[in-house]
Amino acid sequence: MSDRALLRLAARAAVAAAMTGSLVAFGVMPASAATDAAGDGPPRTTKGPCHYTETPDEPAVRKVPLPPDPRRTPTRRVSAVLETNHGDIGLTLDPVKAPCTVQSFVHLIRHKFYDVTSCHRMTAYDRLKVLQCGDPGFTGEGGPGYRYKDELPVDLPPWPGTPTGERKTYARGVLAMANAGPDTNGSQFFLVYGDSGLSPNYTIFGTVDAAGLAVLDRIAAGGIQPAPGDPTPPVDGKPALPVDIDDARVGR
Repeated sequence: MSDRALLRLAARAAVAAAMTGSLVAFGVMPASAATDAAGDGPPRTTKGPCHYTETPDEPAVRKVPLPPDPRRTPTRRVSAVLETNHGDIGLTLDPVKAPCTVQSFVHLIRHKFYDVTSCHRMTAYDRLKVLQCGDPGFTGEGGPGYRYKDELPVDLPPWPGTPTGERKTYARGVLAMANAGPDTNGSQFFLVYGDSGLSPNYTIFGTVDAAGLAVLDRIAAGGIQPAPGDPTPPVDGKPALPVDIDDARVGR
Protein backbone atom coordinates (compact mmCIF):
# COMPACT_ATOMS: atom_id res chain seq x y z
CA MET A 1 0.00 0.00 0.00
CA SER A 2 1.36 3.46 -0.92
CA ASP A 3 1.99 6.20 1.62
CA ARG A 4 -0.83 8.23 0.12
CA ALA A 5 -3.29 5.39 0.49
CA LEU A 6 -1.97 4.52 3.93
CA LEU A 7 -2.59 8.00 5.28
CA ARG A 8 -5.97 8.61 3.64
CA LEU A 9 -8.41 10.33 5.96
CA ALA A 10 -11.51 8.29 6.79
CA ALA A 11 -13.92 11.19 6.85
CA ARG A 12 -16.81 11.75 4.48
CA ALA A 13 -16.66 9.28 1.61
CA ALA A 14 -16.77 11.94 -1.07
CA VAL A 15 -13.94 13.90 0.49
CA ALA A 16 -11.83 10.83 1.16
CA ALA A 17 -12.17 9.72 -2.43
CA ALA A 18 -11.09 13.12 -3.71
CA MET A 19 -8.09 13.84 -1.53
CA THR A 20 -4.79 12.13 -0.85
CA GLY A 21 -4.38 11.29 2.78
CA SER A 22 -2.49 12.66 5.74
CA LEU A 23 -3.19 13.70 9.29
CA VAL A 24 -5.44 16.35 7.86
CA ALA A 25 -7.42 18.97 9.69
CA PHE A 26 -9.96 19.99 7.06
CA GLY A 27 -11.27 23.52 6.94
CA VAL A 28 -8.06 25.57 6.93
CA MET A 29 -6.87 27.41 3.84
CA PRO A 30 -3.61 29.16 3.05
CA ALA A 31 -3.69 32.90 3.74
CA SER A 32 -4.03 33.85 0.06
CA ALA A 33 -7.14 31.71 -0.32
CA ALA A 34 -8.61 33.12 2.87
CA THR A 35 -8.07 36.68 1.66
CA ASP A 36 -9.65 36.00 -1.73
CA ALA A 37 -12.60 34.21 -0.18
CA ALA A 38 -13.27 36.99 2.33
CA GLY A 39 -13.01 39.78 -0.25
CA ASP A 40 -12.48 42.38 2.47
CA GLY A 41 -8.72 42.71 2.57
CA PRO A 42 -6.19 40.63 4.43
CA PRO A 43 -7.26 38.70 7.53
CA ARG A 44 -6.26 40.01 10.94
CA THR A 45 -2.88 38.77 12.17
CA THR A 46 -1.17 39.14 15.54
CA LYS A 47 1.98 41.27 15.66
CA GLY A 48 4.23 38.89 17.61
CA PRO A 49 6.53 36.17 16.23
CA CYS A 50 3.76 33.58 15.91
CA HIS A 51 1.58 35.58 13.49
CA TYR A 52 -1.71 33.92 14.40
CA THR A 53 -3.92 34.71 11.39
CA GLU A 54 -7.69 34.71 11.11
CA THR A 55 -9.34 32.41 8.56
CA PRO A 56 -12.54 34.33 7.78
CA ASP A 57 -13.57 31.79 5.14
CA GLU A 58 -13.48 29.10 7.84
CA PRO A 59 -14.93 30.62 11.02
CA ALA A 60 -14.38 29.03 14.39
CA VAL A 61 -16.61 26.15 15.39
CA ARG A 62 -16.52 27.80 18.81
CA LYS A 63 -15.70 31.49 18.78
CA VAL A 64 -12.37 32.32 20.39
CA PRO A 65 -10.09 35.35 20.11
CA LEU A 66 -6.65 35.13 18.56
CA PRO A 67 -4.08 33.78 21.05
CA PRO A 68 -1.66 36.09 22.86
CA ASP A 69 1.51 36.57 20.87
CA PRO A 70 4.21 38.12 23.09
CA ARG A 71 7.51 39.20 21.64
CA ARG A 72 9.24 36.77 23.99
CA THR A 73 7.60 33.38 23.80
CA PRO A 74 7.47 31.28 27.01
CA THR A 75 9.98 28.49 27.54
CA ARG A 76 8.70 26.83 30.71
CA ARG A 77 7.06 23.44 30.28
CA VAL A 78 3.33 23.27 30.90
CA SER A 79 1.23 20.35 32.14
CA ALA A 80 -2.29 19.76 30.87
CA VAL A 81 -4.96 17.10 31.25
CA LEU A 82 -7.62 15.83 28.89
CA GLU A 83 -10.37 14.37 31.06
CA THR A 84 -12.07 11.71 28.93
CA ASN A 85 -14.79 9.13 29.44
CA HIS A 86 -12.00 6.50 29.50
CA GLY A 87 -9.79 8.26 32.04
CA ASP A 88 -7.42 11.20 32.23
CA ILE A 89 -4.77 11.74 29.56
CA GLY A 90 -1.95 13.75 31.06
CA LEU A 91 0.17 15.91 28.76
CA THR A 92 3.47 17.74 29.05
CA LEU A 93 3.72 20.65 26.63
CA ASP A 94 7.15 21.77 25.46
CA PRO A 95 7.32 25.46 24.42
CA VAL A 96 11.07 25.25 23.78
CA LYS A 97 10.40 23.10 20.72
CA ALA A 98 7.06 24.63 19.72
CA PRO A 99 6.29 27.90 21.52
CA CYS A 100 3.57 29.11 19.16
CA THR A 101 1.81 25.74 19.23
CA VAL A 102 1.90 25.50 23.01
CA GLN A 103 0.59 29.06 23.40
CA SER A 104 -2.30 28.28 21.05
CA PHE A 105 -3.13 24.96 22.71
CA VAL A 106 -3.15 26.50 26.19
CA HIS A 107 -5.23 29.41 24.88
CA LEU A 108 -7.84 27.02 23.46
CA ILE A 109 -7.94 25.03 26.69
CA ARG A 110 -8.49 28.18 28.74
CA HIS A 111 -11.33 29.22 26.44
CA LYS A 112 -13.01 25.79 26.88
CA PHE A 113 -12.61 25.04 23.18
CA TYR A 114 -11.91 21.35 23.76
CA ASP A 115 -14.52 20.78 26.47
CA VAL A 116 -17.35 18.41 25.53
CA THR A 117 -15.79 17.30 22.25
CA SER A 118 -15.07 13.91 20.72
CA CYS A 119 -12.01 12.41 19.07
CA HIS A 120 -13.18 11.78 15.51
CA ARG A 121 -10.47 9.54 14.07
CA MET A 122 -8.29 6.59 14.99
CA THR A 123 -5.82 4.71 12.81
CA ALA A 124 -4.37 1.23 13.24
CA TYR A 125 -2.03 0.84 10.28
CA ASP A 126 1.32 -0.87 10.71
CA ARG A 127 3.05 2.49 10.57
CA LEU A 128 0.35 4.91 11.69
CA LYS A 129 -1.22 4.47 15.12
CA VAL A 130 -2.84 7.68 16.30
CA LEU A 131 -5.97 9.13 17.87
CA GLN A 132 -6.99 12.48 16.36
CA CYS A 133 -9.03 15.04 18.29
CA GLY A 134 -9.69 18.77 18.51
CA ASP A 135 -12.81 19.52 16.46
CA PRO A 136 -15.83 20.68 18.49
CA GLY A 137 -17.95 20.12 15.40
CA PHE A 138 -17.37 16.33 15.65
CA THR A 139 -16.71 16.07 11.88
CA GLY A 140 -12.94 16.39 11.49
CA GLU A 141 -13.45 19.62 9.56
CA GLY A 142 -13.70 22.22 12.33
CA GLY A 143 -11.11 24.62 13.69
CA PRO A 144 -10.61 27.72 15.84
CA GLY A 145 -10.97 30.36 13.11
CA TYR A 146 -7.27 31.01 12.85
CA ARG A 147 -4.09 29.35 11.63
CA TYR A 148 -0.40 29.64 12.46
CA LYS A 149 3.03 28.52 11.33
CA ASP A 150 4.64 25.10 11.56
CA GLU A 151 7.34 24.38 14.15
CA LEU A 152 8.59 21.17 12.62
CA PRO A 153 10.86 18.64 14.35
CA VAL A 154 14.43 18.40 13.08
CA ASP A 155 15.84 15.62 15.26
CA LEU A 156 13.54 12.65 14.65
CA PRO A 157 15.15 9.28 13.83
CA PRO A 158 14.36 7.79 10.42
CA TRP A 159 11.56 5.29 10.19
CA PRO A 160 13.07 1.79 9.87
CA GLY A 161 13.64 0.89 6.24
CA THR A 162 13.67 4.49 4.99
CA PRO A 163 17.31 5.63 5.13
CA THR A 164 16.50 8.55 2.82
CA GLY A 165 14.65 10.21 5.68
CA GLU A 166 11.41 10.54 3.74
CA ARG A 167 9.61 9.21 6.79
CA LYS A 168 10.56 9.83 10.38
CA THR A 169 9.59 8.05 13.59
CA TYR A 170 6.86 9.77 15.56
CA ALA A 171 7.34 7.73 18.70
CA ARG A 172 4.68 6.32 21.00
CA GLY A 173 3.65 9.04 23.41
CA VAL A 174 4.14 11.98 21.04
CA LEU A 175 1.59 14.80 20.92
CA ALA A 176 1.49 16.59 17.56
CA MET A 177 -0.63 18.88 15.41
CA ALA A 178 -2.73 17.79 12.45
CA ASN A 179 -2.80 20.18 9.52
CA ALA A 180 -4.05 20.76 5.98
CA GLY A 181 -0.68 21.67 4.50
CA PRO A 182 2.22 23.96 5.39
CA ASP A 183 1.49 26.55 8.10
CA THR A 184 -2.18 25.64 8.54
CA ASN A 185 -2.17 24.54 12.18
CA GLY A 186 -5.41 25.20 14.04
CA SER A 187 -6.98 23.17 16.84
CA GLN A 188 -6.79 19.53 15.71
CA PHE A 189 -4.08 17.37 17.22
CA PHE A 190 -3.14 13.71 17.40
CA LEU A 191 -1.87 11.41 20.13
CA VAL A 192 0.51 8.65 19.04
CA TYR A 193 -0.23 5.35 20.81
CA GLY A 194 2.25 3.30 18.74
CA ASP A 195 5.44 4.21 16.88
CA SER A 196 4.44 5.73 13.54
CA GLY A 197 6.30 6.56 10.33
CA LEU A 198 5.36 9.95 8.92
CA SER A 199 6.82 12.64 6.76
CA PRO A 200 8.20 15.21 9.25
CA ASN A 201 5.47 17.70 8.40
CA TYR A 202 3.67 17.73 11.74
CA THR A 203 4.61 19.90 14.70
CA ILE A 204 5.43 17.97 17.86
CA PHE A 205 4.61 20.02 20.93
CA GLY A 206 4.46 17.60 23.83
CA THR A 207 4.16 14.11 25.21
CA VAL A 208 1.55 11.86 26.81
CA ASP A 209 2.15 10.49 30.30
CA ALA A 210 2.12 6.79 31.24
CA ALA A 211 -1.44 6.86 32.57
CA GLY A 212 -2.59 8.60 29.41
CA LEU A 213 -0.92 5.97 27.25
CA ALA A 214 -2.75 3.27 29.18
CA VAL A 215 -6.00 5.07 28.34
CA LEU A 216 -5.02 5.23 24.68
CA ASP A 217 -4.18 1.52 24.70
CA ARG A 218 -7.65 0.69 26.02
CA ILE A 219 -9.25 2.83 23.33
CA ALA A 220 -7.08 1.28 20.60
CA ALA A 221 -7.90 -2.23 21.83
CA GLY A 222 -11.57 -1.50 21.14
CA GLY A 223 -10.85 -1.15 17.44
CA ILE A 224 -12.41 1.08 14.80
CA GLN A 225 -16.06 1.34 13.82
CA PRO A 226 -16.69 -1.04 10.90
CA ALA A 227 -18.09 0.27 7.65
CA PRO A 228 -21.65 -0.94 6.95
CA GLY A 229 -21.58 -4.15 4.95
CA ASP A 230 -17.80 -4.44 4.94
CA PRO A 231 -16.55 -7.58 6.74
CA THR A 232 -12.91 -6.40 6.66
CA PRO A 233 -11.77 -4.96 9.99
CA PRO A 234 -11.15 -1.25 9.36
CA VAL A 235 -7.82 0.42 10.11
CA ASP A 236 -8.94 4.05 9.81
CA GLY A 237 -12.10 5.72 11.06
CA LYS A 238 -14.01 6.59 14.20
CA PRO A 239 -12.95 4.65 17.29
CA ALA A 240 -15.38 1.87 18.14
CA LEU A 241 -15.27 3.05 21.74
CA PRO A 242 -16.39 6.69 21.46
CA VAL A 243 -13.82 9.03 22.99
CA ASP A 244 -15.27 12.11 24.64
CA ILE A 245 -13.15 14.91 26.08
CA ASP A 246 -15.34 16.10 28.93
CA ASP A 247 -12.89 18.73 30.16
CA ALA A 248 -9.45 20.01 29.26
CA ARG A 249 -7.41 21.93 31.78
CA VAL A 250 -3.98 23.38 32.27
CA GLY A 251 -2.09 22.17 35.33
CA ARG A 252 -0.88 24.48 38.05
